[in-house]
Amino acid sequence: MSDTQTPDTQTLEAQAPDAQTPAAPAVGRRWRRLGGPRHNPAATIAWFVILLGLTVVMLYPLIWLGFSTFKPSSEFGRNTSLLPWDPSFDNFRKIIRGIAGVPLWRYFANSALVASLAVVGTLLSASLAAYAFARIRFRGLGVFFAAMIGTLLLPFHVVIIPQYLIFNQLGLIDTYVPLVLGKFLATDAFFVFLMVQFVRNIPRDLDEAARIDGAGHPRIFWSVILPLLRPALITSAIFSFIWAWNDFLAPLIYLTSPSNYTLPVALRLFNDATSTSDYGATVAASFVALVPVLLFFLFFQRFLIQGMATQGMKG
Repeated sequence: MSDTQTPDTQTLEAQAPDAQTPAAPAVGRRWRRLGGPRHNPAATIAWFVILLGLTVVMLYPLIWLGFSTFKPSSEFGRNTSLLPWDPSFDNFRKIIRGIAGVPLWRYFANSALVASLAVVGTLLSASLAAYAFARIRFRGLGVFFAAMIGTLLLPFHVVIIPQYLIFNQLGLIDTYVPLVLGKFLATDAFFVFLMVQFVRNIPRDLDEAARIDGAGHPRIFWSVILPLLRPALITSAIFSFIWAWNDFLAPLIYLTSPSNYTLPVALRLFNDATSTSDYGATVAASFVALVPVLLFFLFFQRFLIQGMATQGMKG
């Protein structure tokens, strides 16, 4: 039995390389004819150096800010080098003690609360408004959509005084309501427009299939549209968090108590509380305030890339 199998095995082993050998050069030649990549070490090194230089240029302000946190205030304006002459941790000790009698963690908590509510309100209201504009047919749809887009051309400074008068009459000054109420009412037309365009690219066949199964608009929105809206939601969450965290004008207008200040407003106290400006403490507090934004972006950007990569998949 083994004698009859041995020649067959040897024959297969002998024929296998012959059947595969001509294929590899043919594929390689065809790939080069189609413009396949050609390894050029000099070009690779040149591109690496160029990209490294651009990275250093883009990151230099952040690097300068990090090293400047160890500079005393006396070195600002005199020391133009990147490294401090007399490095010290006094700036961090000052910001840990707090500003205007309020500990630094309180300002962080205020900013985190406002930014979190802004993200929740933006995602909830903008997604609902986008579904209504993209999927529901109602009278005046084009007029309302055009009016919503028109608000993008309206400067924020035009509505500051009317809004302030309204919130003042309602007794909501020095609260966070004026800062987050508009987020729950879909007043950010940019995010609504972003999600509308995304929802319009989702096939309506999915809606029809869900409607055949007896689903209404709430069910279709929650079970069909919202999961597919993930890339747009993550993009809106990133921008909404960054804008709310770095917002300075609105908290400056509506907040009057130092204990309610957000972090951007609290930073100016280092320069306005005394006759001299403490640039060292200001830079240190600015660097610390930048860390949550970087962490938030680094955490969510991988979900953004995954969503954008799978958006074009069909089936």
